[in-house]
Amino acid sequence: MNNDNKKENYEHHTPTGLFADKALPSDSNNNAKTSHSTVSKTATQSRVTHDNQSISTESVPPATTTKNQNVTKKTIASGEALKLAVVGHTNTGKTSILRTLLRDVYFGEVKNEAATTRHVEQASLTDSQTGEVLVALYDTPGLEDASGLMDWLEDNTASRRDGIERLQQFLASDIAQGADSGVLDSYDYSQEAKVIRQLLASDMAIYVVDAREPVLGKYKDELAILSWAAIPVMPVFNFTDSQNANIDYWQTMLARRNLHISTRFDSVAFEFEDEMHLWQNLATMLTHSEMLEQLMQRRTEDWAQLYDEANIIIADFLLNVASFVREINEDDDPMPVLEQMQEAVRQSERAMQHNLLNLYKFYDNAVAATPLELQAYQQDPFDPELLKSYGIRTTSGAAAGALLGLGIDAAALGTTLGLGAAIGGIAGGLLSNTSSIADRITGVKRLYIDPATLTLLATRALDLLTALRHRGHAATDATQLLYKGENSSLGTSLTNDINHEDEDNNPITVWPTHKLPSELKKARGKPQWSSLSSGKSEQAQLLRTDMAWSLSGKLQSYKRES
Repeated sequence: MNNDNKKENYEHHTPTGLFADKALPSDSNNNAKTSHSTVSKTATQSRVTHDNQSISTESVPPATTTKNQNVTKKTIASGEALKLAVVGHTNTGKTSILRTLLRDVYFGEVKNEAATTRHVEQASLTDSQTGEVLVALYDTPGLEDASGLMDWLEDNTASRRDGIERLQQFLASDIAQGADSGVLDSYDYSQEAKVIRQLLASDMAIYVVDAREPVLGKYKDELAILSWAAIPVMPVFNFTDSQNANIDYWQTMLARRNLHISTRFDSVAFEFEDEMHLWQNLATMLTHSEMLEQLMQRRTEDWAQLYDEANIIIADFLLNVASFVREINEDDDPMPVLEQMQEAVRQSERAMQHNLLNLYKFYDNAVAATPLELQAYQQDPFDPELLKSYGIRTTSGAAAGALLGLGIDAAALGTTLGLGAAIGGIAGGLLSNTSSIADRITGVKRLYIDPATLTLLATRALDLLTALRHRGHAATDATQLLYKGENSSLGTSLTNDINHEDEDNNPITVWPTHKLPSELKKARGKPQWSSLSSGKSEQAQLLRTDMAWSLSGKLQSYKRES
């Protein structure tokens, strides 16, 4: 990533948020203006990355590592930001969970190897409207050898002392200082010491469990040590979407340790309801939960706003394409114009897709793969096979099917000799000319994008939106984001023929091809609405704004999610 990647956001609107400068390039010609306010913002202290961009993650100040410093614990009070430590064994997905909670693909470092996080890093969840810090999150290193530490604690601390006293004694010892102490590496518990210091300084903790892992003795020792900190600890099951999840065994073990409140939160296969359950369960463990209640309310509002804005982006794009019109003389060969129109639509769809990714903060594929890398999104929208995979066909036989492959309204071409020559004469005499009487007199043909292609574009856009709403910001591969709902058309291949009657019950397409929404039908007669026709993007967008709002409401009524 470098500074050359900085682009203006949709409709010349500079995107807000920490990494707005890393956003994908967007096209102001094709989408509605958005004003999303970010909820997740990281702490004010900044460090500088290799590309000289400021990332507001913060390591714990060195003062907390003083050898003989006693750690004092504060109890959360009403109106005070919650200090939440994220702890667990190495490589259980602690940083991944924080990425998803923060909506930040750049937070921390995620690798498929142990001990990726070596220092405590801080981030904050704030009220998107007031900027008030509601939750301070602390990403801690993984517990590498809790069993060894437990043995040391049993051998070197008095059992009659309480847990905090025993942990403080450990923090004052040489083995907690790491390389600075001069002790052998085999007795280096500096990583565990970082976790415990932060634990004692926090109001509560979530213990991240890789649900795919069996219940081992080392995890039991970790929980025993964490319990000595005398703060509420809630287990959070990560990677719950895996077929190898062992949640039942984990819950049995946790119950034996009086940990009866747990939650599921998959950092890859994201569900907004799971996030709300996480905050709700944490709130039940606090005397003063006002900050968490405020956070839940704001994040719910912001999540709904995101959905509204996404549907407006899609609706605006569809209206822009539906109103796209080119005129040719009756005897002209339409193929050059058809190809130009197709390319304009392809670019417009790509810009719309990028705007959706930017809206949900999946900025580029330098960190993680995006859904646009899937074949389903790379396939040409004018490929007849793609139409077939969505169960879309036309009503006028083989000739109309060939025209659909061109993505142009066949009725607009009619018996044009140029078209017949271009596609082997298969369309001659099949379809009537629907141009106006004035056009007939002047010998003008108007070319539009056909209803089937508009239906395909709408359905594919909503598929992408659904996938993004179910993608965690820790997902690193494009296949990890696909929503596995019954109605998802990604990856399907429907080869059965569908008539008009069947299309009405087609679970894949957003609407039957012969029943375009009234907004798209109206756009057919409004070429001034299309920046693709006029080249005047801002003016055209203003003209179609009201229709975009109306159409977005109809798109929202089509729910692919249960």
